Amino acid sequence: MKDYFDKLMSDKKIPLHMQETVREEICHGIEVSNLAVMIARELGEDKNICRDLTIAGILHDIGKLKLTDYLYSEEDDTLMIEQMKYVRMHSTYSYKILKNAGYPDNIAEAVYHHHENYDGSGYPDNLRGKDIPIMSRILRTCDVFAALTADRSYRNAFDEQSAVEIMIDEVADYDMEIFLAFQRIIHKGEYNGMESLKEEVNDLQKEHIKLFIKEAEKTCHLMA
Repeated sequence: MKDYFDKLMSDKKIPLHMQETVREEICHGIEVSNLAVMIARELGEDKNICRDLTIAGILHDIGKLKLTDYLYSEEDDTLMIEQMKYVRMHSTYSYKILKNAGYPDNIAEAVYHHHENYDGSGYPDNLRGKDIPIMSRILRTCDVFAALTADRSYRNAFDEQSAVEIMIDEVADYDMEIFLAFQRIIHKGEYNGMESLKEEVNDLQKEHIKLFIKEAEKTCHLMA
């Protein structure tokens, strides 16, 4: 995987500090993409849904690249509130990037709504239940699990069992059918942990990862 990323970043006008951000976001996207497809197959979804989830999973957080100028490192509460406001814009930015790049509506909308909660408490549109696109409901479950099991600047990664327990405590956020399929997946023999998922990159994923690099270069140019 390191060789893949080194090749991906070679001869690109992306500074080293930005390269690490891009690398982390792509790894997160790969994890979400692979887990989402596993859940879709567990649910009996067809190959078209699986293909579209592969793409949506890779690109769901691409809009975060546009937030670099807005994120604060200070701990002041006012700035943290301001930071949260901008962070919540990332799904809208992701949607716009995908639409401008010519992606189909169902993939762009799956990305746009991947922070909606099943009980209506999510964003950006407070959609509830089946009004949330099914691909968004799948991505929501995968995104939370991938985030909880990853290191963050403010905390260490949770082990997978603890992450599941945290999600159970907030189970109203998720479509129960999807959540149960997710639990079945992580207890199956073919699932070897989130670290293994980020090592499994297929040709379709690689094709759409190129958009990440293009957007990173564009962001760096605007910041220069």
